[in-house]
Amino acid sequence: MTGNSSRNSIGFKSRLGFGASGVGTLYRDVTEAQAADVLARAYEGGMRYFDSAPLYGHGLSELRLGTFLRTIDRRTVTVSTKVGRYMVPPYGESVDYGLWASPLRLKPVFDYSYAGTMRSLEQSASRLGIADFDLIYIHDVDRFTHGRAYERRFNEAIEGCYRALDDLRKAGHIKAIGVGVNESDVATRFIRACSLDAVMMAGRYTLLDRGAEADLLPEAQKQGVEIVVAGVFNSGILATGPGSSGATFDYGAPPDEVIARAKKIEEICALHDVPLQAAAIQFPFKNPQVSAAVLGMSRPERIAQNMDWAGLAIPEALWSDIDTVFGRDL
Repeated sequence: MTGNSSRNSIGFKSRLGFGASGVGTLYRDVTEAQAADVLARAYEGGMRYFDSAPLYGHGLSELRLGTFLRTIDRRTVTVSTKVGRYMVPPYGESVDYGLWASPLRLKPVFDYSYAGTMRSLEQSASRLGIADFDLIYIHDVDRFTHGRAYERRFNEAIEGCYRALDDLRKAGHIKAIGVGVNESDVATRFIRACSLDAVMMAGRYTLLDRGAEADLLPEAQKQGVEIVVAGVFNSGILATGPGSSGATFDYGAPPDEVIARAKKIEEICALHDVPLQAAAIQFPFKNPQVSAAVLGMSRPERIAQNMDWAGLAIPEALWSDIDTVFGRDL
């Protein structure tokens, strides 16, 4: 099913968005006071798009974002969250908390059914304290997450999640529907299968990895689907620099060819006297299909730093020089 008769222009309140995974204690513990501080500073710094998900801190991110939202005028911000999981008490069952340093002690349950989608949204509404959503993403329907179960999960998401969200969109209870994944061919398949407003593409349209140029971006333009870019630093290598001993790519050790490409890009940035991080933040906006980029932050000092990098003047020659890196690699 295609066609854009039911799609809406999302109208993001800012192009640079705050990704609330960090306040859900991704990688490191974050206190209530620290979370409140970083959210307030993001808003004061000009960020007007806030994104969360039930997975982030197993509900903690949404709780903290909800507390912040009650301190501002809801009409001044765009808010998005995700469906595909809801939280239940583990009742003594062992829970793998993964990358979350200090999450709520709840167990995530995958459920892409119609009823599961409604349950997930009801929980999110309670945690966030809002009754309306600007954008809801169908979350993590990809091979990385589901392996051999991917095909079944994809079909469940189309018949369950999408149908539920489409009903809510038609009724005016949510404004827009998206999908948030890490694989561009999966996102492309989604926008061909249903009437989406947006795709959150993590890590596949960045200064370092342009995989989405081959399939997603042309199809999104054809279908009139907006792109929200996440993972602009490819999980760390473009933030720390490829020479860092702790550099990561897609949450693991970067392959040699990725390190080599990153070093070439870093050298080009240095020649133009442009910080690598500034180029990483601004690169996605070179494509007019990109409406917003979401940056995950949990430290207050990162707010001003990222806003400065986002506003830095970058010469066109830098982008041309970086294009030659991909010309050689491709």
